Formats: sequence, C-alpha cells, structure tokens
Amino acid sequence: LAEHEMPGLMAIRKEYAEAQPLAGARITGSLHMTVQTAVLIETLVALGARVRWASCNIFSTQDHAAAAIAVGPLGTPGDPQGVPVFAWKGETLKEYWWCTEQALTWPDGQTPNMILDDGGDATVLIHKGVEFEKAGEVPAPETAADEEYRIILELLNHTLSESPGKWTAIAATIKGVTEETTTGVHRLYEMHRDGRLLFPAINVNDSVTKSKFDNKYGCRHSLVDGINRATDALIGGKVAVVCGYGDVGKGCAESLRGQGARVIVTEIDPICALQAAMDGFQVTTLDAVVAAADIFVTATGNRDIILASDMAKMKHQAIVGNIGHFDNEID
Repeated sequence: LAEHEMPGLMAIRKEYAEAQPLAGARITGSLHMTVQTAVLIETLVALGARVRWASCNIFSTQDHAAAAIAVGPLGTPGDPQGVPVFAWKGETLKEYWWCTEQALTWPDGQTPNMILDDGGDATVLIHKGVEFEKAGEVPAPETAADEEYRIILELLNHTLSESPGKWTAIAATIKGVTEETTTGVHRLYEMHRDGRLLFPAINVNDSVTKSKFDNKYGCRHSLVDGINRATDALIGGKVAVVCGYGDVGKGCAESLRGQGARVIVTEIDPICALQAAMDGFQVTTLDAVVAAADIFVTATGNRDIILASDMAKMKHQAIVGNIGHFDNEID
C-alpha cells in the first residue's frame, strides 16, 4: 500500500536502479521509522546506497516496519540481512540518543558520508561532539539546563573517553545533510549564521513539494486521526485553538473545521494572521480564549507556546496537543 501511495519513489527505482547512482553513498537516516520511510530506505538501497537508520521521534516508530527493514527480503528474524535499524516505539530519551549514535557509528572504522535528517538531531549530535572534542572536554552533565541535554552530555562524555576524535572524523567525511522539517531548518540557519555549520545542507523542507503539500495536506490528514486515536472525542461542535498559521497550522485549522469545530487561530506574524482572517477564522490571543476552548493544537516551531499557567486556566478535560516537531512547544 505504501509503495502504491508513493509512485515517485517507485518510478525513480525503475528508472535509475540499473545505473546505481548512489553507489558509494553511506547514508545515516534520522527519520520517523514508518512504512513510508521503509519505502524510502528500500529505494536508497536499490539505487546503490548503504544505509543505517534511527527514528527522529521516540513515539512514531512502527515496529513492524522497523523489523521488516532490519530483517530484509533475504533474511530471517534469527538471521537479519537488511538495513541496520535502531528504533522502536516508546524509546526513552536515553535510548533515543543511543539509537542516534548507533546510526552514526558505522562498522569497520567507516563513517557516514551523507545524513538524511528530520529535526536536526543527528546533525546537532555531530556538531556538539566536534565542539567538545576541540575543547578537550564535555561540560558536566549536571550543568545541563534540561533532562535531554543532560543525556546528550552524558553520551558525549562517554564517547570522548572511549573514542576520542570520533565526531571530528565523522564530520570530516560528510558531504552534506538534507533536512526535512521547519524546526531542523531553523537550526541549520542558526548554525550557518554563527559560522558553526560543518558541512553543506540542503533545505528539503522549503521545497514547494514538501512545505506546501506535506506540511499542509499531510497535517490536515493526520491531526484529526491523531486526536481520534488518542481520545475518541467528538470534534464537531467544540471550540478548537490552533497556535500558528504557517503551512502546518493552515492544514490543522482546515482539518478541525472539516470535523465541525469552531476554529480560532493565534498568530504573531501579521501576514499569516491576515491569511487566517481571510480564510474565515477568528484571530485572537491565547489568553483571550484559553478558558473557553476545548482543543488546543500548537503548530509554531517555537517553544513555550502553551505553559503550565495556561493549562491551569483551561476547562476540565481540555485536549492539548502539539503537531510541531519538538514537544517543547508545550511546557
């Protein structure tokens, strides 16, 4: 079914498999390990690439897809012969960063020469590793501002002692990274602005066929599906607040309206706010509606959009969700 729904990748296989244009490519992927990603991985392999994979989210892995790719068409569960996959649904943060490191750690002293990133975590891990290797030490984990960064510092402390120079060697062989999310692209632009970006980056997210289709129509499809799976609550007749009216927010607002919700938009960008108004949505601030709405969805790519102090003002059983890449949009 996924292959049928992805005719572009299947056409690329058919046209280019014989030429093996990716021969010599060693690709580390950090992307949601779903059946759709399985089609992508199989396409990369069919075009000649060697691949190692981790998920970019602790909850999104479809275990059957990960298992199928790891076993491969010629392997068995007892003798897997497919692509190394380091991902399972429900990872802890410590397991997640271990998986990311494993996807970047190739056998026989080899290193990846390309990264396919979603959210920028693989890229960030390499850059932090190089930064601390140059400094000669990793900051003490207890100095970290949050739990996740503490785990990253613990991991890098271990690699610096066990494999000194590891991250510098990896960075030196990488020809480039592709980045698929708005949040990850923001990270790359910040690194480039500060002169810290170690290798070329391709902004896949802002290609028209991604941001204007996946971001809008993909989220239009998946938002109500996620709410229904998580809550089974009737959306029709409820007041829903969408925080952010970029491409993702546009899809979310349309999705909720299609289910019969009265949708309100919060947005700080004047052009996006005007678009929301012209699309027929009430535009206001979160403070103005936090006590009245039933459903809240963050879609900004920024942090601290909904705080604990906001939740204290919400109705009992209000539904709060984030569709941005990182969950720090909600405190």
